[in-house]
Amino acid sequence: MLRPALSEAGPEIIAAIGVEVPAYARPLEGAFGEAVRRGVAQALGQFAEMVERPGTEPVAGLALYRDLGRGEAREGRGLDALLAAYRIGARLAWRRCAEAARRAELDPDLLTLLAEAIFAYIDELSAASAEGHAEEQSAAAGETDRRRRALLALLVGRPAPDAGVLHSAAQEAGWVVPERLAALAWRGEGAERVSPRLPGGTIVAPADELRLAIVPDAEAPGRRAELERAIGPRPAAIGPLVEWPEAARSADRALAACRLAARGTLSLGGLVVAEEHAADLIVHGDAELLAELADRRLGPLDALPAGVSARLSQTLLAWLEHRGRHRKVADVLFVHPQTVRYRVGQLRDALGDVLDDPRARFELEMALRGRRDAEGEPFSEIGPAGAGAG
Repeated sequence: MLRPALSEAGPEIIAAIGVEVPAYARPLEGAFGEAVRRGVAQALGQFAEMVERPGTEPVAGLALYRDLGRGEAREGRGLDALLAAYRIGARLAWRRCAEAARRAELDPDLLTLLAEAIFAYIDELSAASAEGHAEEQSAAAGETDRRRRALLALLVGRPAPDAGVLHSAAQEAGWVVPERLAALAWRGEGAERVSPRLPGGTIVAPADELRLAIVPDAEAPGRRAELERAIGPRPAAIGPLVEWPEAARSADRALAACRLAARGTLSLGGLVVAEEHAADLIVHGDAELLAELADRRLGPLDALPAGVSARLSQTLLAWLEHRGRHRKVADVLFVHPQTVRYRVGQLRDALGDVLDDPRARFELEMALRGRRDAEGEPFSEIGPAGAGAG
């Protein structure tokens, strides 16, 4: 009884969809027209099969409706139009079936069951389309992410890419190459992810244990505050603002500064501006070489008893930082100037005449600063606690 009614409903449903759904108000030609006709025909035929053979599942036929959902996503549309078409189809199919059922004088309870079956079936088709739509969106987002990661790698690679190659890759990734940009690096994503809170147009990719982003127009009004809110308390650093061919330089500075920040050398957290820490980046640029310099220059002090070594290292750094002004060093160390003179005498005994060599003094200060930063303040007698040490 239902098959003829559903067969009559097919052309009526196709015509109504074209009139009532604006997104589908176009000639049913080509792949689009074929998809609509096939979708309607299969939905009606499959429903009749399920009524005729109770227990039949529409599993085999759901692939078409997943594909319809994918097609909507590829067209850049949501599911509103497709789901509206399904509702129109259900309404008209129910009208034709109800008319046929009344002519056959079926029990009203059967009509109720039939209505429930039609709309439950449409729900299944709608769910299949939603699944296909989500899958296509996820695949598209994944492909966009892949292209943007590849773009970022190209942008910060050395040597700088050819302009034509870069702009072509940017177009594929849906990104506009900015006139000026800066690299931003941070330590991990954590419970609250940073990436979604960054300014529009930012591209992000992993960089070993860090994340690296390219931020367009990083010095625009309010941009610094926006970045600080996105980063929160985690260690992070921003490189210098540069034109795109120098993106690698900005990235190198941001990554190096972020690693120092993560170790606590520059700060305990929050956004660090790499350009404000050029000396630290130079001093800590080669940790192995810095350690070798410290071992060579500070070896005579390391050979002394631990307490004496700590006091003399502390005094030497203060003496170098304050250009040998004993009273200023005494104020910083909370000791008597005579104590400073005594310790400097001990330093000259241990180190020889290197304190009179400008290059040696420079290397000593780098070695002391590097060791202090790397070991987390190894000079145990800084401040009033060491005031009485001789």
